[in-house]
Amino acid sequence: MEGVKGKVVLVAGAATGLGAASAHRLARAGARVVVGDLDLPGAERTAAAVRDTGGQAVAAEFDISDDASVRELVGYAVRTYGGVDAVHVNAGDMGAVRHDTDVVDIDLAVWDRTLAVNLRGHMLVTRHTVPELLARGGGAIVYTSSIASFTGEPQRPAYAATKAGINALARHVASRWGREGIRANAVAPGLILTPAIQEGAPPEMLRNMLARTRSPRHGQEGDVAGMVAFLLSDEGAWINGQVINVDGGTVLR
Repeated sequence: MEGVKGKVVLVAGAATGLGAASAHRLARAGARVVVGDLDLPGAERTAAAVRDTGGQAVAAEFDISDDASVRELVGYAVRTYGGVDAVHVNAGDMGAVRHDTDVVDIDLAVWDRTLAVNLRGHMLVTRHTVPELLARGGGAIVYTSSIASFTGEPQRPAYAATKAGINALARHVASRWGREGIRANAVAPGLILTPAIQEGAPPEMLRNMLARTRSPRHGQEGDVAGMVAFLLSDEGAWINGQVINVDGGTVLR
C-alpha cells in the first residue's frame, strides 16, 4: 500500500490492541506515526517496537477526555513532523465497560465516563485535527466504532450509544468538510482476539461468538488495522462518511 507513504498519522489510543496494530501497519506502509495514549509507557513501547522494525514513530501521553491534553497532543504531532495528514481515533475506557449494565442499574458515573472518553473525546480529537488537515489540503479520519452500534444488546447501553454517536460523528465530518478534502469513516469491528480478550474470555463465550459469524475464525488485530490503513490511504480516496463492518460477516447490512 503506497497511499500513506510519507504521511503523518496520529493514532489516538495506541498503547495496545487495535491502535497499536494500526500504528505498526501504517508504519510498515511508510507513514510517520504519532502514538498517543494515556498509558505513556505503553505508547513508548509501541513506538519503540515500530522503530525496531524500521518504521518511524514517536510516543506522547494524552488524556482524550481533556480538551487541553488533546490540543497538546495535536500540537506535538505538528511540532514533531510538521503537520498531520491522517488520524485514527481509537481510545476507549474499557474499565468502564465492565460496569456498563443497563439503563436502570448503571452507575451514572460509568455512563458519564463512557461518554466522556468514547464520544466527547472523539469529538475533541476531531475538533483539533480538522484545522491541521485543512492546512495540508485535506486528509482522512478513521474512528473505531463497533457492531454494538447496530446489533442491540441487553447490556452495555453506554458503550453502544457512544459507538452509534461515533458513526454519526463520521457522517457529520464527511458532510461538513468533504468538499474541502477531508474524509471521515468508521470501522465497526466484531469480536477481535486481542491479547486481553484471549487471556480473559471464557472458551465457551468465544465458541458462541464464532457461531454467530459467517467466518471460520475469529477476528485478528490485523484485520482491523488493514482496513484502517486502507481508509486512511489515497487508495481509499472515494470512500467518505461510511461505517464499514470488520466482523467476519456477523452483521449483514
